[in-house]
Amino acid sequence: MDCHICGTETQTIFTATVLKKHAALYRYCAACDHIFVEQPTWLDEAYSESIAQEDTDIAARNIFTALRLAAINYLVLGDRGHGQYVDVAGGYGLLTRLMRDLGFKYYWSDPYSKNLFARGFEYDANQGACLAISAIEVLEHTLNPLEFIEQILSTHQTSTLIFTTETFPDNAPPAAGKWGYYAFGTGQHIAFFSRKGLSLLAKRLDMHYFPLGRLHVFSKEPLVSWKLKLASHKLMVMPIALFALYWMGSLRNKDQTLIRQQTDKPQG
Repeated sequence: MDCHICGTETQTIFTATVLKKHAALYRYCAACDHIFVEQPTWLDEAYSESIAQEDTDIAARNIFTALRLAAINYLVLGDRGHGQYVDVAGGYGLLTRLMRDLGFKYYWSDPYSKNLFARGFEYDANQGACLAISAIEVLEHTLNPLEFIEQILSTHQTSTLIFTTETFPDNAPPAAGKWGYYAFGTGQHIAFFSRKGLSLLAKRLDMHYFPLGRLHVFSKEPLVSWKLKLASHKLMVMPIALFALYWMGSLRNKDQTLIRQQTDKPQG
C-alpha cells in the first residue's frame, strides 16, 4: 500500500489487535517518516462515543492548552480582541469555552460530537476568515492528514494551524509494545508522526513548521520563533495568558447576556 501523503510504497512494521478484536496492519513510510493504519474498518465502533473512556487527562489537557493558546494568540499573533478562531474537531466544546473565558473570540466545530460547553458559539462559514485554528489531539485520528489540513485551512480561511500530537523519534518507528500512543484499546489513533515527518508535511503544504514540544504550529506566515518559544515556555505561559485576560477581559459575562437575549427572543 502506498503512503497517503506522498504516494511512496510503504512497508508493514507490525500487526496488532485493536478494540480487543480487530486485526490491524501498521504501515511505515520512510520517505515521510510517517506511520498509519491500513484500512481501519472499525472506526464507527471506535467512535460510538467521541471521547474515549481512557482519556483521563482531557480536563487538564484542555486547561493547559487553553493557557498556551492564549499566550500564543496574544504575544505571537498580536490579537487584541479583534481576531476570531475555531477549535476544529472540538469535542464537547470545553476548549472553546475556556478560550472565550480567557477573552478570545473562539468558536467550535465538530461534525462528530455534541457541543456541550460552548453552545451558541458554533462556527459558521459566513463569519469569515480566522486568525488561526486549533486541532487538539486530532491529527492522529485522520485517514489522510494532508487532505485534512488542506480542507480545514480552506474552510476556515486561515493560514495558521496550532495542533497537538505526540511524536516518535525521527526515523525510529516504535515497536507495538513500546509506545502507548498507539492506543490499541480505543482504535481511534490511526496516524503517527515524528518531528521530521511533521516538518516534511508542512513543506508539502508550503507552510512553516514550529515545534513546541507536544504543541506544533503550521503557518504560511513567518512567525517570530523567539516569541513562540517564550509564549510556550512553562514559566511564561501563565503570566502571559493572565496578562492577556487582564488586557482583553473575559467574554464569560458577555456570552451569558448574549445567550439570554437569544433565548428570550419570541419564537415564530
